[in-house]
Amino acid sequence: MAENVLILGTGCAGLTAAIYAARAGLNPLVLEGGQPGGQLTTTSEVENFPGFVHGVDGNELISNMKAQAERFGARFAWDRIEKVDFSGATKKLVGGEATYEAKAVIIATGASPRLMGIPGEKEYYGGNGVTTCATCDGAFYRNVPVVVVGGGDSACEEALFLTRFASKVILIHRRDKFRASEIMVQRVKSHEKIELALNCTPLEILGGADGKVHTIKVKEADGKIREIACKCVFIAIGHVPNSQPFTPALKVDENGYFVAEANTVGTQVPGVFVAGDCADHVYRQAITAAGMGCRAAIEAERWLAEHVS
Repeated sequence: MAENVLILGTGCAGLTAAIYAARAGLNPLVLEGGQPGGQLTTTSEVENFPGFVHGVDGNELISNMKAQAERFGARFAWDRIEKVDFSGATKKLVGGEATYEAKAVIIATGASPRLMGIPGEKEYYGGNGVTTCATCDGAFYRNVPVVVVGGGDSACEEALFLTRFASKVILIHRRDKFRASEIMVQRVKSHEKIELALNCTPLEILGGADGKVHTIKVKEADGKIREIACKCVFIAIGHVPNSQPFTPALKVDENGYFVAEANTVGTQVPGVFVAGDCADHVYRQAITAAGMGCRAAIEAERWLAEHVS
């Protein structure tokens, strides 16, 4: 028997959709994928989610949201979808563990930060001095030097944002020219707190006995090895949306993000909705993902009422 609603993903978008769908009596099935809880589980403290005066641990927030969804009847299972067939009235999704059928589907599979793949990166990721979100973690690094790695608009934006907190921001880019827009480049170059390290290739992130980052090692254009002291490395070399199993059934843009219908969270396939970082390359915040999850669940409920007897 087909599920009323199948929700893919258990980050803020998927769990918020689960809460709303469950409260609407739709008895949703929620599939946890490769990273249960999403990127928020890699953040030790979340200070900008409304309602938590003193912040909240990322894992705790996700755990509470899941428990809230379960309280209203949402069901959870682990699987990773490998391919889909959205050609019929009933949507078919093939996972590694089972095949699922659903009347409506909410895809909230998130996006994975593109990492550098160098030693120390994974060891110190998530609260120990390596992160991919300046907005999330910048305030934890007040009056200390930090590094941003990247050469696009996102990297420049992260560097400028971090000047509010850090004593110095070293922007590392492997080329001598930025990919960012000229206005962003000029803002970065003219900021007294930002130091440029161009033609530098990151080699290794080093930490101390306290388990925290203190240095990033880079190779300069002439082959010399340079060690840059810092308390955090902010990686801003892009994200990879987790949309691969759903193409070409659903439209994606040139970077792989789902393309929703204008001003909605719906797709070109009736009954299939998208929410969170897999469809949002602009904001990528927990609260905006939650908002999209809410919209997707409400739209799915309305669509089911109008089109499925």
